[in-house]
This record gives sequence, C-alpha cells and structure tokens, in this order.
Amino acid sequence: MPETGAFADAPGALWPLFALALGLLIGSFANVCIHRLPLGESVVSPRSRCPSCRAPIAAFDNVPVFSYLFLKGRCRHCGARISLRYPAVELANGLLYLAVALWWGPTPTSVVNMVFVTALLVLTLIDFDVQVLPDVITLPGIGLGIAASGALGSWRAALVSALTAFSAYAAFGLFGKAWELLRKEEALGQGDWKLVAMIGAFLGWRGLIVTIFVASFVGSIVGITLMATRGASSKTKLPFGSFLAPSAIGALFVGDVLWSWYARAAGWQ
Repeated sequence: MPETGAFADAPGALWPLFALALGLLIGSFANVCIHRLPLGESVVSPRSRCPSCRAPIAAFDNVPVFSYLFLKGRCRHCGARISLRYPAVELANGLLYLAVALWWGPTPTSVVNMVFVTALLVLTLIDFDVQVLPDVITLPGIGLGIAASGALGSWRAALVSALTAFSAYAAFGLFGKAWELLRKEEALGQGDWKLVAMIGAFLGWRGLIVTIFVASFVGSIVGITLMATRGASSKTKLPFGSFLAPSAIGALFVGDVLWSWYARAAGWQ
C-alpha cells in the first residue's frame, strides 16, 4: 500500500538532517586531518587526545559541537581551553553538507560534492597554518574529480575533466616558473599547481576560471588591507591556497551563475 501524507515525504525530509549530522561527524575527522597531516602523523591512530595534557578524549566528549558546549570549551581532565576552531570546523562542514544536500538532493552528485568541500575546507586551513597543500589530498582529489566526471557524466566529460586538470597544472606551473626566473622569488608553489588541477577536475574550466578570478580578487583586497594596516609590503607572501579553496566552494554553488553574468556583461551571450 503506498504511503500518503507526511510519511510519503519522509526520506526527502530526513535527507538534509542526515547530511547535516554526517557533515558534523566528518568535520570532526577534518580537524584531525588539519592537525596531523602537516606533522606527517597518521589520521587514524592514535585516538584523539587533549593537546595540553595528552589525555585520550572519550567518545562522549568527542560529539561534534555539542561536547564543546557541554564542556564549556575546556578539557575534562586538565581544564585547558579548547580552541574554538574545532567546533567551528565541525559546524562549517555540517552546514556545507546541508547546503549540498539541499542543492543537489539525495543523489550521487551530492556525495561527490561533499567529499570535495571537505577536502577544500581541510586544505584551506592547512595552507593558512603552515603554507602547505598536502599531496595526500590534492593528488587523489584530481583522480576522484576525473573519475566522478566519467561516472556521473560520460567518457567525454571525464576527458574534458582530465584536460582541464592538466591545463590548469601546466598553466600555473609555467606562470610560477616564469615569475621565479624574472623576479627571483617564488610566486606559486607546486601545491597550488596541484590544487588548481584538482579544482579543474571537479568544476571544469568555467568553474576553475571563476575560482581563480574570485581568489585573486579577494587575495588582492586582503594584501592591500595588510599593507595599509599592518605594514606588509608587496613582497609579503600570502597562502594562495587559502583563497583558492574557499573560492572553489563558492564556485561549486554559484559558479555557473557568475559565469553567465560575466558572459552577458562581456557580450558573449
């Protein structure tokens, strides 16, 4: 007998809530990756510990966001303050998953995009902290983006994805090397080359162009602000990956809209 009324829509109604809960849980794992990957440590073991007293964190004290609120932001064992970043990352990832779920529904595309946004969130903060974009994320990310294009589209889509990734890597690599030869300083690290390749594999060339434009614009604003307020110079290095990754998240949702707007303004449409 077919379901009627509220129960008929239950799976669709529960999907965003499931996505939010999953995002919070994966956000907790993202915190582990952000902390351990730059140190070359395993993200699987040992279990989470207090950074101050090194006491293992029990499962009931490791519930995303809620444990932080319950413990009032302090370690149960030593009372040391827990960084606000931990629940912030969990909440951010949860909200991103919720947005993906609402945008694409309960589809394979949502699953792929959830992996993508978490990877970008982790890369943003690692690059901000230590100016490194780990290959263990970007290189598999390139492969996943190409594979997903083929699985969700066609072999032609996978080919375009691969060509976009290769072209992005080559273009950033050539620009970085040319800048280094002319200015005798590094402009773009190889991590940035791999990151744009990963973004191109997922978003295609239009989404990649939108990402680079937004990241460059925001990075310029931040650089100018630092020069005006903190005495930075034109040679002050900014972690470009920390602008590329969040810009790619934005392009994932509204890249097509921004591209269409620009194409109309430029008279291409």
